[in-house]
Amino acid sequence: MNQPFMGKVALITGGSRGIGAAIVKRMANDGADVVFSYAASKKQADEVVLAVESLGRRALAIKADQGIQSEVEKLVKEAYAAFGQLDILINSAGVFVTGVVGDPDTDYGALDRQLDVNVKGVVSAVRAAVPLLPDGGRIVTIGTTGADRIQFPGLADYVASKAALAAYTRGWARDLGSRNITVNIIQPGAINTEMNPENSPFAETLKQLAALGRYGQPSEIAAAVAFLAGPDATYITGATLNVDGGQMA
Repeated sequence: MNQPFMGKVALITGGSRGIGAAIVKRMANDGADVVFSYAASKKQADEVVLAVESLGRRALAIKADQGIQSEVEKLVKEAYAAFGQLDILINSAGVFVTGVVGDPDTDYGALDRQLDVNVKGVVSAVRAAVPLLPDGGRIVTIGTTGADRIQFPGLADYVASKAALAAYTRGWARDLGSRNITVNIIQPGAINTEMNPENSPFAETLKQLAALGRYGQPSEIAAAVAFLAGPDATYITGATLNVDGGQMA
């Protein structure tokens, strides 16, 4: 079995469900020991830990609020302390808040929360991890194709938060290039998760936007993460990879 991450430790934020859980399992399947954060469900987190352990790898789930800087910083430190190293950081945690501009009923608290989790939480994780990552470490962030093309009204606040991450990715690639730490972002299209299931009322519309005519699966995003974090992507940094079934074609 090819296990390119044997001897590596990966931290995945938001790893208890959906895309995050698929990434945790893929990294473990490829040989990594994993630490991941979860926001609410310990039961879901425990199930992911068991799945990792069944693959013969070590796993640790840590409850942490991605929108609180001190908790993110503590998460990174605990991840490093747990296994004595940190080689890969994958920023998967995020929230999704919609609303058209000018709506008098806008929940500004929810918008602030979205920025705290989607932007500031990632910035906090990267800043905390950089001193701990070895030269040649990897950072991969999960964004959205909406950062490049917005196809429906009401998405501006969400996609703007993800577009900020694409800009940070390019900037961090410059900052960390001298240490051979690569920094990249994956922008998924419609992916079959609890938040956006492939049998939702909007599914047919979203399927029609993709050249392949279907939803993607979390495992397909995890495969792209594994590539960018793996040994075949040493000369890729500051890149945006759309994994969208041709939605942006």
